[in-house]
Amino acid sequence: MGWHLAGFDVVGVDSAPQPRYPFTFIQGDAVEYIREHGHEYDLIAGSPPCQAQSVCQRIQGREHPRLIGPTREAMEATGRPWIIENVEEAQGELRDPVMLCGASFGLHTYRHRLFEAGGGLKLTAPAHQPHLHRTVKMGRPLAPGDWYHAVGNFSNVPYVKADMGVAWMSRDGIRECIPPAYTQFLGEQAAAQLAPHTTWSR
Repeated sequence: MGWHLAGFDVVGVDSAPQPRYPFTFIQGDAVEYIREHGHEYDLIAGSPPCQAQSVCQRIQGREHPRLIGPTREAMEATGRPWIIENVEEAQGELRDPVMLCGASFGLHTYRHRLFEAGGGLKLTAPAHQPHLHRTVKMGRPLAPGDWYHAVGNFSNVPYVKADMGVAWMSRDGIRECIPPAYTQFLGEQAAAQLAPHTTWSR
């Protein structure tokens, strides 16, 4: 949604069905799709699965594929500008990422996310705001105005949907989503850098 709000026509690709996805959707392997079709797009944005970096998943002893490297290789091969997103725990696998925090965008969640850019694209982040608000503990009731971690079976899904601007999402989607405010901010930066290249259309 953030890319759309920044002025882009959006196509999403995922290996699993996404019936709630509000834009054009293609079901398939995202890395393979980038390799075959990435050059057709003005900007490529990808979020390789973060489970391999997740502290929770490591505690549970689960194994997950590490796809940041293959995603980067596929994106670099297109010759187009690109952005990779992931969680803070993926810092060691990302190259000079910028970090975005919900407090910088007026959200009631901190939700740090890292973004690595390539293909000539340069990203900047707003000043990181101090974390002054306590978040409601997992399992506790969540009221409008509370600061929250949207993880697990968090309560008051309608409030979180409205706060993040993700009205179409289920609780499952919200747990892993990038707030649209983040991608709109990055999309506007990308659009400004793409504009001088008249051979690329938006």
